[in-house]
Amino acid sequence: MPVSHPPRHHSNRGPSASRGGFILCPCHPGAEAALAGRQAEVLPAFLRAAWRRGLATFRIGPETFDPPDDFWPDLVFAHTVVRSLGQVTGPTVSDLAAKAADTVAGCTWDAVHVWRRDERVDAPVADIRLAVSAACGVAVGTDQVTRSGDLVLDCVLDSPDRWWIGWHRAGAPASRWPGGVYPRGVPEAAVSRAWLKLDEAIASFGVTLEPGQRALELGAAPGGACQRLLEAGLHVVGVDAAAVDASVLADARFEQWRMRAREVPLRRFRGFDWLLADMNIDPTSTMAALGRLLEAGTCLPRGVIATLKLPEWSRGSELPGWLDAFRAWGYEPRARQLSTGGRELCVVALSAARRRPSPVRRATRSPGA
Repeated sequence: MPVSHPPRHHSNRGPSASRGGFILCPCHPGAEAALAGRQAEVLPAFLRAAWRRGLATFRIGPETFDPPDDFWPDLVFAHTVVRSLGQVTGPTVSDLAAKAADTVAGCTWDAVHVWRRDERVDAPVADIRLAVSAACGVAVGTDQVTRSGDLVLDCVLDSPDRWWIGWHRAGAPASRWPGGVYPRGVPEAAVSRAWLKLDEAIASFGVTLEPGQRALELGAAPGGACQRLLEAGLHVVGVDAAAVDASVLADARFEQWRMRAREVPLRRFRGFDWLLADMNIDPTSTMAALGRLLEAGTCLPRGVIATLKLPEWSRGSELPGWLDAFRAWGYEPRARQLSTGGRELCVVALSAARRRPSPVRRATRSPGA
């Protein structure tokens, strides 16, 4: 559904003379068209502008609309959303930092984010962050992760001698990370990258896992996500015909059902708090596997965390239908392309029944009270 334009709002500390007429959206290289398709759906008044590999910009429209500081449209494929103030060019870091400071003169910042438009851009991020911070009078530490509510100056490295300058108000977890990229890496003990993807999903969507809860994962091998769940204190069942890593099997709170998901009798899926799926199959098949469990009424988890693989980026256009399916199953879904994942989407869906607050009786007031 297209979003309605919120009321005009101006920060007391952010850019005032020029707040920027464009939004700048980093994404996975190759996801630009999928991002544009999502933009056309939720922000139809915005117009496509400059594109680079891993970065898309859109002109804000109509001219009478000025998004609020905490503007965070549900673009799914965008790692974060930044208000662009334009580009600066120069031969040296000091020259570019001085031009960046001129661009945002008179503004007070809580933090500075410096990040590459493309990982292949050869530029010294740490040195540039120090130079820009000094030029703009911002005290910075070693950690680029900001606090919610911080006003952030963004310096996007398009090339060593050309930077985009922009800003945003930190709010959603991903907006606190430079470029919306999850700042953690894969631990040495992790058996697969699935550990990191689930870790980012937990952080991005604010998932609360409680010790003692039970989780089941479809497509568990080799066990990275199960390992992350075990570390959170959960009891975990992994369903996969392939082998799970010995270090995961050794945990007393882990059990593997070594078979395909469709071979498991439905009665065995009772009593789980969380249902996860990360299978290397077509997203239609993943949705069918989830539907088999959730439609039957025997599997009633409080939440679902599903990875939907995209054989082609264009398959992202099917997302609205997938989200509708979760709603029909009684869940409230949210979707995001994780920065640590590949050509895939992560959907976190919480039970609508569990999230619905208890009815509260309103107190009546006498006229004139």
